[in-house]
Amino acid sequence: MRRVTRPRTLIVEELKHSDAFSTARMIYSGLQARGKKVGIATVYRNLQIMADGKEVDTLQVHGETFYRLCRDHHHHHHLICRECGKAVELEIPGFEEWTRLRAESLGFSDVSHSLELFGLCAACRLRESKGDDGQHRRLSSD
Repeated sequence: MRRVTRPRTLIVEELKHSDAFSTARMIYSGLQARGKKVGIATVYRNLQIMADGKEVDTLQVHGETFYRLCRDHHHHHHLICRECGKAVELEIPGFEEWTRLRAESLGFSDVSHSLELFGLCAACRLRESKGDDGQHRRLSSD
């Protein structure tokens, strides 16, 4: 079992503040804003360890890795707001079985997959309808 360190505890606490995917730099900035002294290299290193241990979900967008605290430790998918990064975990009944059977019918085995769906959450859709471009981070170029 991996030793729980002070930096990892601080990173987990920072991740608990949001359902959104965040970059290591965003997490680092949040820690700094709250007066928590953790180096950027320590944040990157701990996030990688946590990703390897399936403690955080990861998302690759435009070559950058985004992280989110994993609330559900079995295989799942996400619906992600392309504006603010808010994510909702999705269960798609029958999808895993269909994927396995379809792969087998095509001669494939040991198949893995990642499915991420992007859209606008209600809050960002409302901001957009009001013409508020605000300070948003854009996750997707869709």
